[in-house]
Amino acid sequence: MRLRSTVAAAFSALALIVAVPTSAGAASGDFTYTYSGLDGSPRLGFLIDPPSRMCVTLPEVADPASSNPAHTPWNFTDSSATVFTGANCQGDYFTLRPYGGHATSRLKLRSVVFS
Repeated sequence: MRLRSTVAAAFSALALIVAVPTSAGAASGDFTYTYSGLDGSPRLGFLIDPPSRMCVTLPEVADPASSNPAHTPWNFTDSSATVFTGANCQGDYFTLRPYGGHATSRLKLRSVVFS
């Protein structure tokens, strides 16, 4: 009888492990960009191991009414990074390849999503 309840408990635990969804993945590495500080000087912003398949609005440039967009992105993650001209992954977009994809200061961005 004891063996039967032990086996049942083991199968229940296995079923629970299989049923629990895995957490969302993350892009490994850093994503950097340049933005203007409050005094107008250039500042370096970065995302470390950003989430995959989730839009990330860059906090320093989220509001178009009070900030200029970021520029000069560098993608040092292991995922492609698609950058958008607007917050919430809206507007024109451009994709940067993984492991060093970058663009010049002419590329403006306010949000990004990683594959």
